[in-house]
Amino acid sequence: MILVTGATGFLGSELVKQLHDRGMPVRALKRLHSTIPTILEDLPRIEWVTADILDYFALEKAFEGVTHVYHCCAMISFDSADKGIMLRVNKEGTAHVVDLCLLNDVEKLVHVSSVASLGDPKAGGETTEKDQWEFNGTQKGYSISKYESEMEVWRGIAEGLNAVIVNPSVIIGKNAGNKGSGKLFELVRTGLRYYTPGSLGVVDVEDVAKVMIRLMDSDISAERFIVNGENMSYEQLFSETAKCFDLPVPKTELSKEKMFLGWLGAKIASVLTGKKYSLTRDTAKSAFKKSSYSSAKLSKFLPEIRFKPISRSIREITEHLRDSYRRDRLQKE
Repeated sequence: MILVTGATGFLGSELVKQLHDRGMPVRALKRLHSTIPTILEDLPRIEWVTADILDYFALEKAFEGVTHVYHCCAMISFDSADKGIMLRVNKEGTAHVVDLCLLNDVEKLVHVSSVASLGDPKAGGETTEKDQWEFNGTQKGYSISKYESEMEVWRGIAEGLNAVIVNPSVIIGKNAGNKGSGKLFELVRTGLRYYTPGSLGVVDVEDVAKVMIRLMDSDISAERFIVNGENMSYEQLFSETAKCFDLPVPKTELSKEKMFLGWLGAKIASVLTGKKYSLTRDTAKSAFKKSSYSSAKLSKFLPEIRFKPISRSIREITEHLRDSYRRDRLQKE
């Protein structure tokens, strides 16, 4: 039996869908009030189990008869107020998964980490798996939580666990809707006029799931792999997205001063209204950071892997968003 944690999430649901389409029985974990994604509704061979990742005893029951585990469950937030619970969910939750894998003699674990758990390249250029994370006081909650959760997996490997770690860059795909990475595309759809000088790594969710399945089926163990489709500037990402929406491309580079004022305004609004806003100090800083990542190691171990062109992913996302909003308008009329 295959167990997938975080099965209702963006990546987890895509992974479960691909496993199901391969004819594999899956035990999918969800929280009590989680909604089953549309792509997984009414599919046979999926056994849904309700268990919180922090509830060890509920997880213990979910692990009965399990031979392979994909650990996708994680909390993603760039709000400093979420740091405490995020550290618990990502580190302690992963510790529970690792301990139960060892206790139940699970054959293999594939753990989803992040490029946020990697260090910056010492001589510039692209980040690789050799660039180790070193705490210097500048890292924020999400990066710390992903690094510490990855350390739990390495601890399990040292204790005899057969495991592989994937470090995806920013994961995109049409089923994100207007949440998570989907907010980037929603920003452009609503008339974004600015871009920042930063850059990022981007990968399609379908490719990440394919890589995870391929790694699970392989003899590869005790390795970590960056999973990155392409490196691109925010200007390029926003421009290609705007063109797909038939909108004017953003032509003005945003200065750090204006970005900071935007963050400050969002922070003040959050205090006054009690609502959380997407723009935080961390997201503001990341928008100016020039990051690029190498998937050369993955290509060496799995030379058959071919990534979907990001231009194609952008077209699929924008078409999906257009169709979604068109349906919403028709329903309201």
